[in-house]
Amino acid sequence: MVGEFSDAGDRRSLLWRDRDFRLFWTGETINRFGTAISGVAIPLIAISELDASTFEVGVLTAAAWAPWLLIGLPVGAWIDRRHRRPLMIGTSVISLLLLAAVPVAASAGLLSVQLLLAVALLTGASSVVFQTAYGAYLPTLLDPADHAEGNAKLQGSASGAQIVGLGCGGLIVQFAGATNALYVDAATFALAALCLTAIRFRERHPTTARQPGAIREGIRLVAHDVWLRTLTLFGAISNLALMGYQAIVVVFLVRTVGLTPGTVGVLVAAAASGGVVGAFVGRRLAARFGNARALLLCELGLPTLALLIPLAQLSPALYVIGGFGVGAGVVGGNVVKSTFLQSYCPPDLRGRLSATASFVNYGTIPLGALLGGSLASWLGIEAALWITTAGVPLAASVLYFSPIRRRRDLPTDQMSRNVSICAPKELSRVASSS
Repeated sequence: MVGEFSDAGDRRSLLWRDRDFRLFWTGETINRFGTAISGVAIPLIAISELDASTFEVGVLTAAAWAPWLLIGLPVGAWIDRRHRRPLMIGTSVISLLLLAAVPVAASAGLLSVQLLLAVALLTGASSVVFQTAYGAYLPTLLDPADHAEGNAKLQGSASGAQIVGLGCGGLIVQFAGATNALYVDAATFALAALCLTAIRFRERHPTTARQPGAIREGIRLVAHDVWLRTLTLFGAISNLALMGYQAIVVVFLVRTVGLTPGTVGVLVAAAASGGVVGAFVGRRLAARFGNARALLLCELGLPTLALLIPLAQLSPALYVIGGFGVGAGVVGGNVVKSTFLQSYCPPDLRGRLSATASFVNYGTIPLGALLGGSLASWLGIEAALWITTAGVPLAASVLYFSPIRRRRDLPTDQMSRNVSICAPKELSRVASSS
C-alpha cells in the first residue's frame, strides 16, 4: 500500500515538472474559463439585449452543438490522418475572431439573433475539430501510466475554471455589458493558442492512410464493442437530459425566480463547483472500488440531486445543491471514462473513436436544447425543468442494466477481443505499434 501511494505521488510530481503538459494544461484551463464566460453571456445577450423568447434561447444553445451532427463523423476520420496540434491552434484563432465580431457588430448596431446563431454555429464547428483533435492528442502527450493523473488534473482545472468563469461572467455582464464579455473569451482563445504553440513535443507522422470506409469503421468500432456501445449510448441520453435543463435554467433563474445577472453567475458558479469535487474523487473511487463501480456511483448516485433544481423558487440554495450533485457526478464519471478509453483504444483508431462517440454523445445536445426550449414553450418553464432534470439520473439506467453492473473493473486490454471489426490494413498497423 505504501508503495502504491509513493508511486502515485511520483507520477503527480513528474506531471508538475513536464513543461509540455503544463503548457497544454494551462491553455486548456484558460480556454475553459473563457468558454464559461460565454456560456453565461450569450444567453443573457439574447434575453436582455434582443428580448429573445425561451425557445429562441434554446435554439441558440442548440446551434452551438449542431455541428457535431453535421461534421462530427468525417472530422474524426480526417483527424486520424493529420497532426492534431496545428488543428487545435488554428481553430482557437478562428473562434477568437468569431467571438470578437459580436461586440463589434453590437457597437455598429448590427447585432441580431440571426447573427448570434451564425456565430454559435461557426464556433461550434471549430469546437468539433478542436475537441476531436484534443481527444486524440492528449494520450500521445503523456505516458500511459500518467493518463489517469493527467485526466484528473485536466478535469479538475476545467471545473475550477468553469466555476470562476461563470461567476466572473455574470459580474462582467452586469458591469460591462453582455456583449463586451465576449472580448474576454476571445482573449482566452489567444492565450490558449500561444500555449499550444509553445509546446515542444512533436507528434509522430500519422500512419493512417485515407480509407473510403473509415467512417463506417468508426461506427462499427463503437457498435460492435459492448463497452464502447454502452458508454456511448449512456452519454447520448445523459446529454439529452443535461442540455434540456441547462438550455432553459438561466431563463428560469432570471424570469421566474427573479435574480439579477450577477447573482445568476454566482449561483451557477457555486453549482459548478461540484465538478472540482468530482475530478478529485473520481480517480480515487476507481482506485478504491474499481472503475466500473466508481462509474455507477458517479453517474447514478449523485445526479439524483438534479431533482432539487426546479425547487429553486423556494430557495436558490436548492438550485446550488442540485447543480453541485450533477457536476460532481458528471465530472467524476468523465475522469473514469476518459482514462478507460485512452488505454482501451489503439492509438491509430482514437480519432475515429472520439468522433463517432462524440457524434452520438454531442449530437443529442442540440436536440436536448431544442427539447428544453420546446417543452418550456408548450408546458411552461417549471414543468420543462421537472421533466428534463428527472432524465439526468434516469439516463444512468443504461449503465445499470449493462454488463458494467456485474463487474468491479472495466477491461484493461486494448480491444484484443474485438479486433475483427477493424479493417485488415488497420490491424497490421495496430499490431506493429503495440
